[in-house]
Amino acid sequence: MRVVFMGTPQLAATVLEILAAHHQVIAAYTRPDAVRGRGSALSGSPVKETAERLGIPVETPRTLRDADAIAHLEAYKPDVVCVAAYGMILPDEVIDAAPFGCLNVHGSLLPRWRGAAPIERSILAGDARTGVCIMRVVSELDAGDWCVRRTTAVAGKSTDVLTAELAQLGGEALCEALDQAQAGTLSWTPQDAAGCTYAKKITKGELDLAPEDNIETAQRKVLASDEQHPSHAVIAERAVSVLETKLPDERAWELAGDCLPGDVRFSAKRLFIGCGDGPLEVVRVKPNGKKAMDVAAFAAGIQGIKKNTKKWGSR
Repeated sequence: MRVVFMGTPQLAATVLEILAAHHQVIAAYTRPDAVRGRGSALSGSPVKETAERLGIPVETPRTLRDADAIAHLEAYKPDVVCVAAYGMILPDEVIDAAPFGCLNVHGSLLPRWRGAAPIERSILAGDARTGVCIMRVVSELDAGDWCVRRTTAVAGKSTDVLTAELAQLGGEALCEALDQAQAGTLSWTPQDAAGCTYAKKITKGELDLAPEDNIETAQRKVLASDEQHPSHAVIAERAVSVLETKLPDERAWELAGDCLPGDVRFSAKRLFIGCGDGPLEVVRVKPNGKKAMDVAAFAAGIQGIKKNTKKWGSR
């Protein structure tokens, strides 16, 4: 199939890599170069970098809502348009630009978690399973029928880990959908609107930890966090991003002792913070302005931490 691909972040780049090994990708549309990460220099998106490495023409329009942009897309004569985390609303002219339509790789088990942050919302909600759906793009947000899906377990996986896993599954599912479309065997399943939930964007500070959080809530916040939306806390008067935590095992309860909400315990080279219903073990942190470190290195710079007099709280 002649495919025009549209996507921007690493998830989409992984999908593109898998897709290009099985189908003819004639162009990759992605968001324009932007400041990404630290520094002020402009850089291309992961999709742009992948497409250039694979020798695929790259398009970076600022809008797809003018006649010239639509004409340029149609000139590629795609059989299908495939989308994965493009980051731009598609007008009807793009949705209808190819005979086999416009297919989207969506990171949830639709109709659960339509919207911008399905992976993070699945983690925060404590879902047992999530997955990817290959969905037909329609004008209503993530409301199209789906044709192929893959599932995976959620528990214990961070946003980064789950995103990478879903990207691989999404690429494989997309190729299966295109193969079925080409063979004329593709079938569609309508979404049940009664089961619809929306995955709104993660807001600034939403994943910050607080002593009144219960253990599970705090753990899920940390798992759902990433570089863009970290889980902030102040531990022993040090502002940090909490990178990794563990739910308490039997030994943790013994070491933490009477660790009340807001308390800090450092025992047997393990660090615990008291939550609303018990201790949460902190494994790795990133102090403001410093590199990520394990808790032994972090605790080494805090006088009196072994005396169990230190506190923690929100930023």
